[in-house]
Amino acid sequence: MRWVRFLENGQAYWGELVGDAVLISGQRRRLSELRLLAPAQPTKIVCVGVNYRDHAHEMGRKLPERPALFLKPPSALIGPEETIYLPNSPRVDYEGELAVVIKERCRRVKASDALNVMWGYTCFNDVSDRAAQAWELNWVRAKGFDTAACLGPIVVSPDELSEPLTIETRVNGRVRQRSDTSQLIFTVPQIIEEITSFMTLEPGDVIATGTPAGVGPLAPGDIVEVEISGIGVLRNYVAQAP
Repeated sequence: MRWVRFLENGQAYWGELVGDAVLISGQRRRLSELRLLAPAQPTKIVCVGVNYRDHAHEMGRKLPERPALFLKPPSALIGPEETIYLPNSPRVDYEGELAVVIKERCRRVKASDALNVMWGYTCFNDVSDRAAQAWELNWVRAKGFDTAACLGPIVVSPDELSEPLTIETRVNGRVRQRSDTSQLIFTVPQIIEEITSFMTLEPGDVIATGTPAGVGPLAPGDIVEVEISGIGVLRNYVAQAP
């Protein structure tokens, strides 16, 4: 199944996406008529660093033995067609990623049971302040600023997708990242097992599974798109923070 979250008359609603129509309480609406929101309301966003073999090679890093994890706050979240506001930094990068939305409260989930706690997949852009990341050990400023977590446009249940999933990031129409989930060092089930071994996940929580090779800077006026096969395109605009 495919789901969207949208805004109408100042209120957020959920609907099932069938083709180019959204089913809402028995009524059909065209997707193009709706203002889509981020398709999750997380209590936390758990991110995995250096989780693509091509990205590890690009950075000259050894493959990690366990997933390297960090958090983004819910206040960083924005949805499709919204604006990324760059902090006052010499370099802020895009990082296109596959994200998982959790459907139920869970703890100590085995990898073999991970599909049972997943609602679905969506696109994610882990916008990152590289200057802050270079000096700040815990990455709070680097990863947690407002608009640093872009999510959408829809959530797709795993049974509707065929892996490996292709992931592509474009800036102003030019391809900057292109890879697929066969490059993942730790699979989604392994990541869920690791996170829930010490942390409870709540419904709507988001896991960003890492970015492939090709990360690079954003500038005011850019349009950045993250596209994942079978899911769609997450498009955001870039401006300098006021």
